[in-house]
Amino acid sequence: MDIAQSLQTLLAEHALALLFLNILLEQAGLPIPAYPSLIVGGAVAQSGHGPTLAQVMAAGVLACVVADLLWYGMGRRHGARLMRGICRISLSPDTCVRKSTHLYHQLGPRLLLVAKFLPGAGALTTLMAGSARTRLWVFLLYDAAGAAIWVGSGLMLGVFFEDAVTVLLRLLTTYVVPGLVALAAAFGLYLLWKWAMRQHVIRRSARVPRLQVKDLLDLQTSGRPHLVLDVRPESAEEDGIPGAVRMRLNARAAELIGLPPDQPIIVYCECPREVSAAYLAERILSTGRGEVYALAGGLRAWREAQEPATPTPPELPPPLSGVGAV
Repeated sequence: MDIAQSLQTLLAEHALALLFLNILLEQAGLPIPAYPSLIVGGAVAQSGHGPTLAQVMAAGVLACVVADLLWYGMGRRHGARLMRGICRISLSPDTCVRKSTHLYHQLGPRLLLVAKFLPGAGALTTLMAGSARTRLWVFLLYDAAGAAIWVGSGLMLGVFFEDAVTVLLRLLTTYVVPGLVALAAAFGLYLLWKWAMRQHVIRRSARVPRLQVKDLLDLQTSGRPHLVLDVRPESAEEDGIPGAVRMRLNARAAELIGLPPDQPIIVYCECPREVSAAYLAERILSTGRGEVYALAGGLRAWREAQEPATPTPPELPPPLSGVGAV
């Protein structure tokens, strides 16, 4: 028996378990693509040598819902913090936070219907559903429907292209090594390009001057005129710095030129490395303004500065030796 036949036999005998595990791990966040497995699963089911399409469909949807329930539960407990943590290790951290929160606040749980087709949006969308306190039954309804659409599309491709999938499985025995090397090289180059772009953005951001929160507080108490700009997404629900003016990242040049020329301008966001704030501050600086800053630490640093300090209990003097001894 050749390798292709062995592979087909393995898929036929353990298709449900392999598919369930593959989808579960991929939906849990591991970089293990599951969509090709769905296509192969559809072809195997169509061939009649394995589980039926209904069984494969049920296994795929169940795997999605189980993994998504884990993300949903974590979102309810640690949504915002976990979101920032995931996006911090992303190759595009600010875009990660901005797009995921904006899309969910715009579409709500309906985003779950298509989230699995959007690269990197599956886990983040379920996190947002938990963080936004979406009702469990609503989440399950939309999540199961979205999983069925995603799984069903992959299975249908396998059914329609059964012969092509069989040919590809046979070619796999001959070209598996060079094919994997080519894929790995292409993926490595993509990661390298994304990393280089991220480093470029970070270097540009670092050139923008930062203003510490304590300096902003001093500026406010001194009564000196100044302008604070809030560059967070419009969908941001949490209150920002009092008196701040909302401004979009892609504000028109006329809006930037119209800002007060004789006041310090402080831009803040709620994103890793203050990337959004630094980007807008750089645009404002390009209009000729002299005092333009990104707020170091962003909104989180501002909130921490507003928290009352925990009083330190007074230290008691050490007992005097010999005094009061019996």
